[in-house]
Formats: sequence, C-alpha cells, structure tokens
Amino acid sequence: MTAPVRVAILGSTGSIGRQALDVAARYPERIEVVALAAGSDEAALAEQIRTHRPVCAALADPQAADRLRTRLGDDAPEIMSGEEGVCAVAADPRTDVVLSAIVGFAGLAPTLAACAAGKRVALANKESLAAAGALVMATAARYQAEIIPVDSEHSAIFQCLQGVAREQIDRLILTASGGPLRTRPLDTLESVTPQEAVAHPTWTMGPKISVDSATLMNKGLEVIEARWLFDWPAERIEVRIHPQSVVHSLVALSDGALLAQAGAPDMRGPIGYALSYPERLPGLLPFPAQTLGTWEFFEPEASRYKCLWLAYDALEAGAGYPAALNAANEVSVAEFLNGNLPFTRIASTNGEVLRRAVAARLGEGADSLADVRAIDAWARREAVRVIRSR
Repeated sequence: MTAPVRVAILGSTGSIGRQALDVAARYPERIEVVALAAGSDEAALAEQIRTHRPVCAALADPQAADRLRTRLGDDAPEIMSGEEGVCAVAADPRTDVVLSAIVGFAGLAPTLAACAAGKRVALANKESLAAAGALVMATAARYQAEIIPVDSEHSAIFQCLQGVAREQIDRLILTASGGPLRTRPLDTLESVTPQEAVAHPTWTMGPKISVDSATLMNKGLEVIEARWLFDWPAERIEVRIHPQSVVHSLVALSDGALLAQAGAPDMRGPIGYALSYPERLPGLLPFPAQTLGTWEFFEPEASRYKCLWLAYDALEAGAGYPAALNAANEVSVAEFLNGNLPFTRIASTNGEVLRRAVAARLGEGADSLADVRAIDAWARREAVRVIRSR
C-alpha cells in the first residue's frame, strides 16, 4: 500500500481549510495531516489539533499562539507564531504537499516559502498570483516546486489541459456564477447590504470571496491568476456567466472542439484532486446529473461587473499593477463589510487606486517580495485616502 501524502494546511480554520480537513478525514489512508496554520482563531485550531494530531502548527498572531499553548498544555505539538512561523510550517521538511488557503495578501509569503522549499503547492490563495504572479512562478521554477490549482476554475482548466499540447489551445474560458446580485436592478445596487452580498446562491465561501463574487472581482483576480498559472495571454482568457456553477471552466481548442470540466459546486472536489493528483479520490462527490438540462452561459455585463474589467486593465498596465488592484480591493471589501462603504463604491475605489498607481508608475518594478509589499502598502494607504475623501 502506498504511504499517505503528508499535507500542511495553511488557513486551516477558514472555509477551504475546513473542507480540506473534511476530505482528509474521509481518506485517512491517502492523506495525512502533518501541519496546520491559521491566523488568530486559537480555539478552532486547538480543536483541529486535537482531532488531526499534526506534528506542528502555527498562528500568525503571536498572542493567540501563546493562548494556544496554554489551552493545549501537554498535548500541544510544536507551535510557532508570526509570519515566520507560518512560513516555517509551509517549508517544513516533514510535508509533501502544502495547501495554501490563507485568504488575501497574507498568503503570499507562505506560498513563496513553500515554493522555495520545493513543495507541491495546492494553491487556493488566488491573491498570491494576482499580486505577484511572475515572482511566484519564477520561484516555483527555480526550486522545482509544483503548483496545482485549487480554485475550481483553474482546477478545471488544469484538468482539461492534461494531455493537450500548448499549440492546440485557442482560448481559456473561466466560468462565474454571477453571484447573488446577478439579476438585481442596477439602480438598486447602491443599497446592497453586506448580508445580501455574501448570500452566494451556489457556493459556500467566506465573506470576502463572497463579496468578490458579487462584484466579479474574484473572476478578475482569476483572470490574472490564469495568465500566470498557464502562461497564457490575457486577451485569450474569457469569462462567461454560468449560474448553475456546474461547468467549472472550459478550454477551446484550435480545431473548434471545446473541453469542459463539470462537477458539483463543492470545493472538496478541486481540493481532493489537488491533494491526490495525479490520482483521484473515489466516491468523493456525486455528479449533479439533475442539472444537465438547465445549463446556461452568458457574457458578463460591463455595467454590472466593473471590477472584472479592472483586472484586464491591471494586466495590460504591467506586472506590478495587479498587486495594487488586489490591495485596493481588500481594503474596499473590508470597508463594505464593516458598513463603511456602499457596495457600488468598491469598484470605483479600486479603479481610482489603479489609476493613481499607473500615474505614479508604481507597478513597473515587482521583482521581489519587498517590491510587492511596497506596492501593496502604498495601494492600501491610497485606498483609505480615496474612501475617506468622498
């Protein structure tokens, strides 16, 4: 019998992390949880440690790490803290696969640490490639790390491309549900509440990515991600609204054929595939055959989904500008969720920060983590200025 793959889960207390632990618990003969890392939720991490018995763990919040040690007492594994501790978990030699599922820019440094350690990286942190795609891919190539996408759309493209020569590809087509506001009248979007924006119709996700789905910023970030992940030009990456969320993405081939990957709208599917690749986990999810007669596809409305087109603008401007767009979006979404920003001003704030970044020629140098951090910090400050000035 083949030994189980040894997995580190970064962001274990979040939505993706919890679903990954569910997959691991269902297939203990195939997946061994060796390390866990999270932000500040020591209570949730303590429960995960008791259940899965990792050899090491980390919390980005040092005070939370201290509380975790006290909470677990003699049952505590090796516990580290701070960004350095999370990066140490990502690079731990006792692991084979690192699931990078920390939400936002905070996931970049651990992703780079896993790549520099030559790991197989199951990448669920889209912001790593959105903010620093060239740097992440160069680091992976230098240290012979392997990146397997976990985003359902990129997992679908990755699966469709197995055995397909590059010269046979015409276009990559990312699908999007359209979010919870797809049919809401445009003149009422100003009054959208955080509760309405996070009420996703088909996926179970955290609040930040749920809002990104409502604005289609998540799809914009995924366009950026696909550009770097598959080394494919942005002008040949398309987006289609698919409300049923069963066809996760498509690849158009040069002879007119169209390859599609379909499955239940459940993140355990792409998580399981990334952790077990090139094998598959039998019986993981049932196929939703009842949806076969209902599939629909639409072009996204430019007036409804302005954030999507900002991503294309950022890519066209240069390698460093997506980092500024991503940072602005994290700030504007947080302000919206806190009740301090109208829904429609998420897109206008992001666009204004990107415009100012281009005017300042900010994103023309993004060759190191320090460069990307500087762009990110500048864009966050600028986003706050834009929000406070209106």
